[in-house]
Amino acid sequence: MTQAPNKLTMYSTTWCGYCRRLKSQMDREGIEYAEVDIERTPGAADFVMSVNGGNQTVPTVHFPNGAALTNPTLAQVKDQLAA
Repeated sequence: MTQAPNKLTMYSTTWCGYCRRLKSQMDREGIEYAEVDIERTPGAADFVMSVNGGNQTVPTVHFPNGAALTNPTLAQVKDQLAA
C-alpha cells in the first residue's frame, strides 16, 4: 500500500455515478479532497486494487491517517475524518 496522502484523496473514473454522487456530497459539505482518475494516472489503479482485493472498485477514498474506504457514504467519510 502506498504512503498515506497529505490530503483526503478520492480515486475515481469519469463514468462512475457513485463517484459523482460522493463528490457532490463532499463539495456541498465543504470537504476538501484531491481526485485521482485511475484510468489516467499511472499507479492509481494498482493502489485501488491493493486495498480492494484486486478489484478496481471506485470510489475508493484514502485518508491522511492511512485508512481507505471503498464506496463510502458521506457519513462514513465524516466519521473517518473525525477519527
